[in-house]
This record gives sequence, C-alpha cells and structure tokens, in this order.
Amino acid sequence: MNIPDLLAIQSRKYPEHEAIVTPDERLTYRQWNRTVNQLCSSLLELGVVKGDKVVLHMPNTKEFLICYFAVQRLGGIIVPINPKLVEQEAAYILEHSDARMFLTHEAVFPAVSNLPDKVEGMFAKTGRHSDQWLSIDELILEGASGEISCQLTEEDEAALLYTSGTTGAPKGVLYTYRNILSVAVMICIEMTMKPESRILHMMPLSHSAPLHLFMVAGTYVGGVHVLVPNFSPELLLETVSKEKTTHFFGAPIAYLASAKHPGIEEYDLSSMEYWVYGGAPLSGPEVTFIQEKFSTKKLMCVYGLTEAGPNGTLLGFDDHPHKAGSIGHRAALNCEIKLVDEHGREVEQGQVGEIILKGEGNMKGYYKEPEKTAETLKDGWLYTGDMAKRDEDGYYWVVDRKKDIIISGGVNIFPKEVEQMLLSHPAVADVAVVGVPHPDWGETVKAYVVVVLEVEDLTAECRQFLDGKLADYKIPRLYEELKALPRNATGKLLKGQLRSQPQH
Repeated sequence: MNIPDLLAIQSRKYPEHEAIVTPDERLTYRQWNRTVNQLCSSLLELGVVKGDKVVLHMPNTKEFLICYFAVQRLGGIIVPINPKLVEQEAAYILEHSDARMFLTHEAVFPAVSNLPDKVEGMFAKTGRHSDQWLSIDELILEGASGEISCQLTEEDEAALLYTSGTTGAPKGVLYTYRNILSVAVMICIEMTMKPESRILHMMPLSHSAPLHLFMVAGTYVGGVHVLVPNFSPELLLETVSKEKTTHFFGAPIAYLASAKHPGIEEYDLSSMEYWVYGGAPLSGPEVTFIQEKFSTKKLMCVYGLTEAGPNGTLLGFDDHPHKAGSIGHRAALNCEIKLVDEHGREVEQGQVGEIILKGEGNMKGYYKEPEKTAETLKDGWLYTGDMAKRDEDGYYWVVDRKKDIIISGGVNIFPKEVEQMLLSHPAVADVAVVGVPHPDWGETVKAYVVVVLEVEDLTAECRQFLDGKLADYKIPRLYEELKALPRNATGKLLKGQLRSQPQH
C-alpha cells in the first residue's frame, strides 16, 4: 500500500463524500482525486519522475493536499516545509534535499519570490504565472484527468521532513510509506477515526503530527479534512461550531488561548470526540481550566518525535484528572517504549533514563547523515534525547531534554541556529539562547548576549537584525546583556546556570 492509493480508493468508494472543506470551497473525494491526476499529468510533462524531491511551502490550503498527493502519485518524494520560513531558510533546504521543484502559495509567495535567482530548479506558485514561476492553477487546468496509477510499495521513500538539530543546521528526516502508514493506522485505531470523522487542521501540515497522524489517517478512513490556514481562538471555536468537527490536534497554547476567549460559552463544541494536544504537557490546573471552558472530558495528550513518525505514548481521557503533566503509561499502537541509562540498560522505577522508542514508524534515517542516523537508531530503537522517569503507577514523566530544544507553543526551536545567526552580527561577541518559562507558551526564547560594540537598544537591534533571516517564531523575545557567559574549564557553555537565573 502507498499513500496516493488511499485517495484513489476513497474516490471510488465515496466519490460524492465531502473530502476537503476550506473557508471558501468544498471538494468531494472524486473532485480531489481528479484534480490530483490533472496536476500529476502536468508534472509528468515537466519531467518529474520517481525519486525526485519536491518542496512544498504552503499553509493549510486545498493546494497543499492536492500537491502532496500529486507528487507522491508520480513516485516523487514530498518535502513539506514550514510556510513561515523565509528565503534563506528555504534555500538551504532546497539545496540540501537536492529538490528538483519548489511549490508555494500566493499567501506566502513574497517571502520566497527571489528563490529562482539563488537556487536552481523548477518553481511554481498558485495564481497566475510570473517571470520564473509557473502557475499551479494553470498546470491543473492544462493536465489530463485520467487516472494515473501508482505502483509504489511500502518500502519506497515517501517524504523528507526537516527538523533542526542542536548543531544548528536542519536535518532531513526520511520516511518510507511503511513508516507513515504505521503511525496513521495508530491514530485511526487509538482515536476511532471513520468516514464520518471531520478532522480540523489548524496547526501547520508541514509538521509531522498534523500531517502523518491526522491528514494521512483521515484520508485512510475517508474522513473530511477541514482546513484553516491560520490559528486564532475565535477561528477555532467558530470552525468547530460551524463544521461540527470531531478531531483536532493543537499545541497547548491553542487550548489555553481559546479557553480564555470571552465568548467561548456561545459556541457549540459538543461535536468534538478528541481534543488532542502535544509538543508540551498541560498541568493539572490548566487541564481543569480547559475542561471547564470547553465543557469536555475528551482531552488526550500525545508524545512522540518527528524521527519516530511521530509515534510514542498517549495520556488518555481518564488519566488527566490524576496524571496531568505525564505522557501516559503505555506506548501507542505499533510502538514500544523503554527508559535506559547511558549504557543502554533499562533503568528502575523512579530513576531517570533516556526515552527510546521502537516501531515501524521510526524514520529510515537522516538524509545524507549516516553517522547521525547511527547515533539515533540503534538495534531498531530510536534514542530520543528526552529524559524521563516512571512513577509507581507506571506513568512516564519527562524531566529534562538532553538537547537544548526550546518548545514554545508546541513548536520546536533550536538555539544553535539562532545563536549562529546572532553571532554574525558585528557587535555580538558571544551569545547563548535558552528557553525560559512562559505562562501561556510553555517556554519563550531568550538570548543572553555579550557585545564588543556599544548597542543603544539591544532588543531592537537584535530583532531588526534577525528579521528576514529567521522565521518570526524563532526570533528571541527577550534579551539580556552579560559581560561573559558561564563556561566550564573546557569552555563548554553552562546553559543550566542561565536557565536558573531569576528572569526579569
């Protein structure tokens, strides 16, 4: 089986069943599949063949879903990237992935409009063609609608998702169809998806959880995809009430912000069967607050890594009253979990160990990085870098991260990438970027900066310098000037000391 086949099957089983809902349009499975074939036909004429990588730079729109399936139906490897990435970041991924084509949407086109001058390849956008950019809309109109057969197997490579590492450079996580289908099936079963399910997509489909867990799973069962390009509390509440959605995945901040909406009681949220969150835990008081405001007991926490599909653990409805903050007491379907010490031996209850995961969802490997792949995948187990302990009831609690990843609003931010960019500023001699507590976002980004030239307003100077070089969510909100950063005798930066300092 492969992912493009899922769409073809549903177009035969449920041709008139609603498949895609956007703020302006509704498509059936027949219409979705027909449009995919039309784009496939044109891409084939352009020379896109099996194994070609195609970057997808779009918000949650119908075109994202059309392009995703069209590229894969030709045997291409889809490379979805965050639509908030700017030109410099997109260019790096284009070159590193060896992508042959770049597809974007008019809504985010200004940030990448000059890419053809920087990187070789074919470029296309929604709307009208211009200069070096082909038109996706025109490619669809010009393409033949006949069914294009897809002969891919579960062993074929399907997708390449980029996630930054502590070294600063984004890493490409390569998946086979087996990897992705394994985690999609997990969601179908663990969260009771069926053709009547209506999945609300507000978190970026470029991320592995919304994409593999909810988009692929929803297509697997012939459910309805309700697409909203941007998140706001009012949009979330309005869409659930209007479209009677049943499943939603979001970061904790999406729930906390929506729960504080002054008019939440005016919306009918009773259709929701699964309110799913991940990326960070919710505390007991936060869970109680959300449950009261949303009038629901149907909160579910998922823990997992992009490199694991993602797959990992679940904290179910009934666990939240007494175990909020935990990531659950068992691995999800198609996954195993262990806590191990630095020698790979399982630790005892109450001891801190590294979470390792095993399952068919685990990535094939990091693209072009065999050494990092070997460090992360050992004997079928994926070493997560997350440190946790298990309590007397068998529940897992994440206590720290080996890596210095900052999770703000459920989105991973990698300090080294930000540090390297700040160090290119002529006035900056040294810098350390850490996550500091934030009441709504979990963490926010703070930069401790050592300067060699006098800067009148450090915050304004740094933010202006980073604007356009990094996506906005990566740019630190807080800055503090230090005479020197804390380091040990070998020069290693002691970020723990910075995190433990009083924040002001």
